Amino acid sequence: MEHNGIKVSVIMPVYKVEEYVGKAIESIQAQTLNEWEFLIVDDGTPDRSGEICDEYAAKDDRIHVIHKENGGAPSARNIAIDMAKGEYMYFLDSDDWAEPTMLEDMYNLAKRDNAQLVVAGFYIDTYYEKDKYMTDIYSIEDAVYSDKKMFRKNAYKLFDKNLLYTPWNKLYESKYILENNLRFPKTLWDDFPFNISVVRNVERVTVTSGLYYHFLRARAESETAAYRPGMYEKREEEHGWLVDLYKEWHVGDVDSVEMIARRYVERFIGCVENLTNPKCDMTTKEKKQEIKKMLANPRVGKMLRIAKPRSLYMKIMLLPIKWNSTLLTYWEAKVITYVKTKNTKLFTKLKVGR
Repeated sequence: MEHNGIKVSVIMPVYKVEEYVGKAIESIQAQTLNEWEFLIVDDGTPDRSGEICDEYAAKDDRIHVIHKENGGAPSARNIAIDMAKGEYMYFLDSDDWAEPTMLEDMYNLAKRDNAQLVVAGFYIDTYYEKDKYMTDIYSIEDAVYSDKKMFRKNAYKLFDKNLLYTPWNKLYESKYILENNLRFPKTLWDDFPFNISVVRNVERVTVTSGLYYHFLRARAESETAAYRPGMYEKREEEHGWLVDLYKEWHVGDVDSVEMIARRYVERFIGCVENLTNPKCDMTTKEKKQEIKKMLANPRVGKMLRIAKPRSLYMKIMLLPIKWNSTLLTYWEAKVITYVKTKNTKLFTKLKVGR
């Protein structure tokens, strides 16, 4: 395929981000690597985001803005994948930003190792006041996996540090994406299934401990703060995908199996807490019935037996679930919700400390 000297195609869907999108675009313009194209897809945004992007594009001919009817982030990204001319693809979220050496460092690693995928560390900046935030670091040591077997055996380390779920801490080889016809599925939380499709048969993966991406957890209406109807069903589905992936890989060592179980129980707590979110309009009785039903899932007991929580905090959190107590689990969720809504700083500390 023709690259026309373009090393990286940066792809970004845009929807209702007028306060943030300028910073995202400028963080790409500030990259030390210059041979990029920036494909911005305005997904029918009702605010000024699309116009702001047009203003940047008018002054920088590497920026191309595509305006389309609203169809969700997956469709926006997929349109850009089909247009991309770069040797590699990079996916940016429009309300975050990247450190200036990100593309250059990742591109050089990809070229050095002929990698199909480069995975980097990232920052989560949680704002608890307008200008005050806490930063958490997600990264693991440098590694080069040169074949499928080596990568699959070590993938649990990447899953464990949340490095394989999101697209924005990765550089993808365009040839690999296009030859395998990989696209973002039209579903809620499309990142994870896309990345599963990427890692399923990947052979050459380079991991860098370098940290480049700033994921901002600030917006009150943000993905992470809202009540999610159907979250439990979605998490169960995701767990199934991960289990299937490991079955397909024929990887069943102790470390990988423990990671899958611990990930399950941690997310289970998140699903219970989702029910006590102030925006959930179920009655208390309905919430308790739902928790009872969730606790009755045989998968819970099985995963609890395998998972080895890393912190005292997590061990305590799991007790009501181990005791299969609907009432205690409900009250625990209420306490978590209280801390989450009243003291973001403390909540973030505890979450990271797990």
